[in-house]
Amino acid sequence: MNPLKRAGLLLASLLVILLFWYGLANFLGLPAFILPGPIRVWRRFLQSLAEGQIVVHFLATLLEVLAGLFLGGVTATILGYLLAKSPQTEKIIGPYLAASQSIPIVAIAPLLVIWFGPGIFSKILICSLTVFFPILINTVVGIREVPQDLRELMRALDATKGQTLWKLEVPSAMPIFLGGLRVGATLSVIGAVVGELVGADRGLGFLINVGRGQYDTALVFVAVITLVLMAMSLYGVVLFFENRFLSWQKWRQESA
Repeated sequence: MNPLKRAGLLLASLLVILLFWYGLANFLGLPAFILPGPIRVWRRFLQSLAEGQIVVHFLATLLEVLAGLFLGGVTATILGYLLAKSPQTEKIIGPYLAASQSIPIVAIAPLLVIWFGPGIFSKILICSLTVFFPILINTVVGIREVPQDLRELMRALDATKGQTLWKLEVPSAMPIFLGGLRVGATLSVIGAVVGELVGADRGLGFLINVGRGQYDTALVFVAVITLVLMAMSLYGVVLFFENRFLSWQKWRQESA
């Protein structure tokens, strides 16, 4: 789709949502502490921006998200590659990894905050655990989806393990890996906020707790919308790198 058409559709859908929100808030006639209108939320955003409140909490959450995404992504990628190369190890560790996903992160977040304190490290750890599994699975699948005939070709050319990794496995697994990274980028925001809701003195999750306690629903909306924009931005960054690194695939499809 043409980028201008895509931008136009995005703006049109955003306008429809805002009009629906405005009409709903005015039609129902609910108090502002239950459902504030978009204008009230916008004014609350400008107020928190002028006070520097939203910037401080945004940067705190962003740091936790980026650090957690990096730590969880690197760990998942390394372990995923090792599991993909060793099916026997996967048979041993795989069931435990699958079982760990049956435990909601909300259930163990309080324990992590108790064990590691309410500081930034516990939030980074919660965020890392949230993004770990989807990136791990996509790494395993991506490495195993490398065509066998290409592996045999690399062996016929006497390629080293390092050459096979960087010239064959990484490019072949990149589309699936980046798909997992897209999921992980959005989940990282959820992980950071869960940790902040459990116990924190800063961050957008903390701001939600403050707004909820003061019945400042407009502030809660400001924090939630900021989180949505953060997740969308991270998703867009991954898409940018995907289009940049996988441009060879589009060229191959067009030339086919």
